[in-house]
Amino acid sequence: MPPALPDKLRSLVGAAHVLTGVDCSPYVVEGRTPDAVVFPGTKEEIAAVLVAAGEAGLPVTPWGGGTKMAIGSPPNRLGLVLGLKRLNRILEHEPGDLTVTVEAGLPFETLQAELGKRGQWLSLDAGASERATVGGMLASDASGPRRHLYGTARDLVIGLTVVMADGSLVRGGGKVVKNVAGYDLPKLFIGSFGTLGVLVEATVKLRPRVDVDRLVVARFDRLKGAGAAARAVLGSDLVPSALELADGEALRRLGLGGGAALLVGLDGIAEQVDWEVAELRRLLGPLGLADTTVLDGTARDDAWRALAGLGRPGHERVAAVMKWAVLPTQVTELMEAGAAAAQRHGLVGALTAHAGVGIVTAVLAGGTNPNAVVSTLTEWRALVNRVDGHAMVEWAPLAVKERVAVWDAAGPTLRLMKGIKERLDPHGILNPGRFVGDI
Repeated sequence: MPPALPDKLRSLVGAAHVLTGVDCSPYVVEGRTPDAVVFPGTKEEIAAVLVAAGEAGLPVTPWGGGTKMAIGSPPNRLGLVLGLKRLNRILEHEPGDLTVTVEAGLPFETLQAELGKRGQWLSLDAGASERATVGGMLASDASGPRRHLYGTARDLVIGLTVVMADGSLVRGGGKVVKNVAGYDLPKLFIGSFGTLGVLVEATVKLRPRVDVDRLVVARFDRLKGAGAAARAVLGSDLVPSALELADGEALRRLGLGGGAALLVGLDGIAEQVDWEVAELRRLLGPLGLADTTVLDGTARDDAWRALAGLGRPGHERVAAVMKWAVLPTQVTELMEAGAAAAQRHGLVGALTAHAGVGIVTAVLAGGTNPNAVVSTLTEWRALVNRVDGHAMVEWAPLAVKERVAVWDAAGPTLRLMKGIKERLDPHGILNPGRFVGDI
């Protein structure tokens, strides 16, 4: 880092909002410590910081709550961490239009609490961490079980304000739900992991809070039975908000015993949900249903939070976490094959899936031998790629990431992705080397 840059940053955002030296240690990424950490308070300050970093040739890594920083390839270099915690305001809430505009550093749970006072909510799942921010969730396109009914961030964002690498401000979309003006630019930035621009403001669609929200845990002796149950639900008149498969090891870690289970989220008005619970039991009875448990309130929330936390580093000696994207019809067979592969290498696989969309979370545990972890992840990727699916290492120790690619090969689309990156960030200062194809 150029010697004069810290003073330059202090002049831009205030001395209290710049960290250097050992004070940067909480912001280590993959064993690399940043040269400095800066916390701008406005989008104009962010723009000025990016200009200064660009002039110094220093890479910049945006940081919301830090909950997704383990995703991605190890950075080529960690220069400047750009913390967004000071951009934490609700800028505009239009309850009648079911929209809200917020700053990117706003904690997700804070937003949900404020919206709840008006009987509304943003239909995304924050996962197990209380530190998740709205901007971080959008930058990583985070979602959870309720994506089955409500979709992902790409379906909910209607407007974005982004600071580009050269310090310019770009606004895409609008503040109304029905917006057809120009290209849908926000979708380009959602899920780009801060490699194209720094998300600073977002306008999102809201929903009225539901009257009743229940989680039905339907147990089966084997995963095949739970998989057949998922297919039956998908072909029925039921409209679940979530449809999750969990194998025996996942259930054990959730404190729900063994076997396998289908976790079904049902929400709406009381009469509708009562009928759906009864209909679900009737539908699954002939398919080998062992029993059902209906959870609501705190018990429901705790169960969903525990499910999201299965792959958290440090949770029961988690060795690695891999995400698979396959066809829903392939989920059950691949989950069984994945568990068997882990066992062959002396490890344990705890697998869950968004059954309706084909997203599998494969948690590897039972040991930390890097050779066994590498071999299992390699075999898992081969299983998924063989059926034209995609695999991504969501979390693994650095020693493993140095031997196993985080991302699948991008194929012919990589040329387009790199072209967009070069246009929007020609000097490659935004989170370089962490995304697909070392973007």
